[in-house]
Amino acid sequence: MIPVEEALERILAGLSPTGAETVALAEGWGRILAHPVTARLTQPPTDVSAMDGYAVRVEDAGVGARLRVIGASPAGHPFSGRVGPGEAVRIFTGGALPAGADTVLLQEDAAAEDGHVRPTEAPRPGRHIRRAGLDFATGDTLLPAGRRLTARDIGLAAAANHPWLQVHRRPRIGILATGDEISLPGDPIPPGGIVSSNAHALAALVRAAGGEPLVLPIAADDRDAIAGAAEAARRCDLLVTTGGASVGEHDLVQAALGPQGFALDFWKIAMRPGKPLIWGDLRGTPLLGLPGNPVSALVCAVLFLIPATRRLSGLPAGPVETRPALLGREMPANDRRQDYVRAELSQDAAGALVATPFAVQDSSMLRTMAAAGALILRRPHAPAAPAGSAVEVVELSSLGV
Repeated sequence: MIPVEEALERILAGLSPTGAETVALAEGWGRILAHPVTARLTQPPTDVSAMDGYAVRVEDAGVGARLRVIGASPAGHPFSGRVGPGEAVRIFTGGALPAGADTVLLQEDAAAEDGHVRPTEAPRPGRHIRRAGLDFATGDTLLPAGRRLTARDIGLAAAANHPWLQVHRRPRIGILATGDEISLPGDPIPPGGIVSSNAHALAALVRAAGGEPLVLPIAADDRDAIAGAAEAARRCDLLVTTGGASVGEHDLVQAALGPQGFALDFWKIAMRPGKPLIWGDLRGTPLLGLPGNPVSALVCAVLFLIPATRRLSGLPAGPVETRPALLGREMPANDRRQDYVRAELSQDAAGALVATPFAVQDSSMLRTMAAAGALILRRPHAPAAPAGSAVEVVELSSLGV
């Protein structure tokens, strides 16, 4: 068995970001930039007024002076002339500052009369002017490659005159559930069978991580059926299987895919739940084989599939983040495997995060997985911990799962 950290390093080392595709600016939210966004213009393109008022020359605008208004400069309609001695131009927010003017006299600091204006308070040089390039200049790098685009980023790219964006293609993640005992929700359930939850849960997790899931038909515990996944995998950037990852007589993933060109990197990780996990390459397509137990599959997906999807998407990838919390009830000493314990989250009277583990942690129990707010991380050989001890938790809601 290899440590969790080593397993993740080996998985991420075998993945590369997808190529770039062009999308309309309106479709860019949430996508990952494949190339930096640089400014295609200067913003603002010229000196503009930040307020409504009058564009004047400071030397002419003393209190009590009488200035002749020679025109107007609303936004989008610049005044084409020049402000000379004793003159003013009515200006509005966003309007271009006319030649000759060096300040803006606020309208509330002026009295208009018969085509003239009198300052009631003297303006200062350069006051209320947004200089050309205040926001950005042509050629400036505004958004770096590898950034997940927010609504604010979309606005910035639009202001920089980008109708299209170069983003990483969403990674296609094939999901193959295996097992004679499983059937899809709503389908007839065979004697001794169960409803398959893994494929749907994993597809939702992939979407939350920014990928595009491709749910494949369930493969029976038959080498030929599982081998059929080799053909489907050609359309995928990553193939994820569930079930068949252990060493039982019906755990056939490795045996079925070996003749199809599957090369194993590792299997078995020193963790609980989720020890039987496969990583390898299927004729150029990375393959991640998750356990069949629903909770084991989801925990492994949180720890490995989310970072893998991020790497494929062009994002920085590494271990999922943990945050500190206080233990809500005592926990026994841990063994040699790294443990991920489902827990409820709450806050104590002081506002500290409290993680209370569920009493039963069976890896088949999806109800407690759905109710869990976090996974408590217990390191190998961690000593017994009393209630109130400091622990690390993986907060599930922060991952969108």
